Amino acid sequence: MRKAGGTPFTVRAPASSANLGPGFDSLGLSLPLFTTLTVTPQAVTEVMPLGPELAGTPADESNYVYQAMLLAARQAACDLPPARIEIQTEVPLARGLGSSAAALVAGIVAGNELLGRPLNGAEVLDLAAYEEGHPDNVAPALLGGIVVATLDKLGTHHVRLDPPPHLGVTVLIPDFELSTSKARGVLPGEYSRADAVHALSHAALLAAALAQGRLELLPHAVQDRLHQSWRAPLVPGLSDILEGATGHGALGAALSGAGPTVLCFHDTREGTEPLHAFLRGVMEGHGLTGRVLDLPIETEGTVVQRNG
Repeated sequence: MRKAGGTPFTVRAPASSANLGPGFDSLGLSLPLFTTLTVTPQAVTEVMPLGPELAGTPADESNYVYQAMLLAARQAACDLPPARIEIQTEVPLARGLGSSAAALVAGIVAGNELLGRPLNGAEVLDLAAYEEGHPDNVAPALLGGIVVATLDKLGTHHVRLDPPPHLGVTVLIPDFELSTSKARGVLPGEYSRADAVHALSHAALLAAALAQGRLELLPHAVQDRLHQSWRAPLVPGLSDILEGATGHGALGAALSGAGPTVLCFHDTREGTEPLHAFLRGVMEGHGLTGRVLDLPIETEGTVVQRNG
């Protein structure tokens, strides 16, 4: 086992929005809301969740972040050295913004860093994707930008894209939680061939449009039949936004991950005031409260900074 001591460091992992309409479990992008770990090697392990978002989360070794650090250690066949781990997050929990993926990626990267980086980048991504069960959140959280990814028994296979010029994101984050397990539970076990063809063609068009910066194709490319209509009863106002957002300046709208956050693409050269007013109106019409934020697509991914 490595002795206690060494340079403190910080790991910062971003939020992510997955699926983007038809890219179910395979397409996502990174957003600049961060989960941050400050790791200080010392003689005993301390786990310290900080801030209101993490109120009530475990302040011991059962914490998900620390368990992710242990995953890295087991993968590397090493003992994890003791440390103080301070955890902070800007990513709202259970809102469809990849809070668990950010915690998982931050923990794996922190564990790997504490061990002297025995795992390479591909191994870190594979470990996170296998643990999460799909790569659409963990890949953009780790790599930044827009990521198209698949996961099979041979590992994760991905293409990372820089965001097209002038592409921005508006997110509506409601003030209620929706668990991923509940959102997955409403999905059907089988789909028709027509729905499968629709999903394949639109996911391919969306990936190609993002790769080539064809923003005018986004309203068509984000159309989905695999999950959004089934989840709409769990997210009041979702159907209104999917149908009406493009009439108020959006380039397309999609449920963010499992929801309840809704993501709208917009052209950063155009104002978003009409879109904000529309989104707030939908919320108010359904008796909901929440936040509407304009965000760029985060390009750095997970970053490690030595503090000494």
